[in-house]
Amino acid sequence: FASLAKSIIYQQIHGKAAASICRRFIELFQPPAGDDNFPAFEQVARMTVADLRPAGLSERKATYILDLAERFNSGEINPVTLVDMSDAEISKLLCRVKGIGQWTVDMFLIFYLKRLDVFPVLDFGVRKGMRLHFDLPAESKGKRKAGTTPEDLISLAEQWKPYRSVAAWYMWQVCDIK
Repeated sequence: FASLAKSIIYQQIHGKAAASICRRFIELFQPPAGDDNFPAFEQVARMTVADLRPAGLSERKATYILDLAERFNSGEINPVTLVDMSDAEISKLLCRVKGIGQWTVDMFLIFYLKRLDVFPVLDFGVRKGMRLHFDLPAESKGKRKAGTTPEDLISLAEQWKPYRSVAAWYMWQVCDIK
């Protein structure tokens, strides 16, 4: 729960601002419980949007976190069985949660569940790394050129199975070097 809730908190805002909001979110719960003092989903599920807003969360993000907490609380998402599910099953389950899309699922699979064969084609850094590594044409104003569609990049990444998560990490490193 904590990993996914933090992903929602950190979406589309600067890291320092997100860290501050996350700290204030944790401070809403006394005593804090769960991973790294992050509140347990049971605690969060008892809250309202109005209760969460003082942490600095937008109304939308507060709604997303409450939806996530309720799905854990109801048993729809079970942390015990989650680890044994396939990547596709996890993706289908988590993408039903408001505020969680495929990019968030991919990051969860790679960094929390430590899955080795996830290729996060929606990640900007991975796409940029692929362009640099394979000398592909650059995207211009959000438009993808031939050879750089998600399908094209997934096809190129097939050669790295069953270690596409490792390849994604290398693509992020390529971006940092060049």
